Amino acid sequence: MMQTGWLFQGGIEYPNIGCVLAKLKGPKGDVPAHVLMPHPIGNTGGNMPHGQTAGYLGKTYDPFVLNADPSAPDFKVPDMLPPDYIAAVRVDRRRSWRNAIDQSVSYFESNQDAKLMDATFSQAYTLMSSAKAREAFELGQEPDAVRERYGKNRFGQGCLLARRLIERDVRFVTINMFETVFNEITWDIHGSAPFSPISAYRDLLGPMFDNAYSSLVEDFQQRGLLQNTLVLAMGEFGRTPKINPAGGRDHWPQCWSIVMAGGGIKGGQVVGASDEIGAAPRDHPVNPAEVAATVYHLLGIDLELELPGPQGRPLPVVVRGTQPIMELV
Repeated sequence: MMQTGWLFQGGIEYPNIGCVLAKLKGPKGDVPAHVLMPHPIGNTGGNMPHGQTAGYLGKTYDPFVLNADPSAPDFKVPDMLPPDYIAAVRVDRRRSWRNAIDQSVSYFESNQDAKLMDATFSQAYTLMSSAKAREAFELGQEPDAVRERYGKNRFGQGCLLARRLIERDVRFVTINMFETVFNEITWDIHGSAPFSPISAYRDLLGPMFDNAYSSLVEDFQQRGLLQNTLVLAMGEFGRTPKINPAGGRDHWPQCWSIVMAGGGIKGGQVVGASDEIGAAPRDHPVNPAEVAATVYHLLGIDLELELPGPQGRPLPVVVRGTQPIMELV
């Protein structure tokens, strides 16, 4: 719901906001329109879509997935090494693959999978051969002091990489702080294994988020990009107001907060309030559709727009009648 603005029901998988943007406005030059890093959300214990794909729009508009840890010492993006370093046999093999498709024109024109294969090849080859695209992913060009400020961890370096991508015309970047809640230190602090202890908020997660998010906002501001770049941090629910018997806090979808900066939003706003223990909204509750409507509005996308849904049935980009929640500059 948070990444699409829609509840998953009726078997309809709604598209991620960045995927809608990719369909409507496309990429700028050689870089992808939407990059997701470091990996897609994996096993979270549920059995439903995570809202990170193009859904009913089709795989053509799925994000470019990094599938690599930007904090790793040997970090590089697959298939984005300079052309001189790519083995000729690999390039020849890909060209042969492309030629085989081109020679089967009638099959290609009638088969959606073949069309997708061609589009995937074109994107991969463009990224692989574009100096601008390769340079965008070169975190080694950043001074070590900058990398330290963001945090030498997966999320911190992901935020730094996001800044480089936005500077180089990537329209939309999604950073997953974690991909699973099992056997990893995450926000899922039930208090006992395989989940995280509550002390992880103070010792690891809080500092990790604070350093990366604040550095990203500060860098955009200093580079004159913040006014045109929305930096949005959100999760999928809050935590129980009271500590459980295991010394942790459990899932609590009734009340939680998100943070927005830049992108035309007037700073310093607090929209709504919780009760005295953070158990329920007391004033101006906000729903996921309103969050999506705010993002779409700031992206210049008409909230009354309809998209081609399953079986060609038009579906609204957001729940009809939903309006932005923030006061804009």
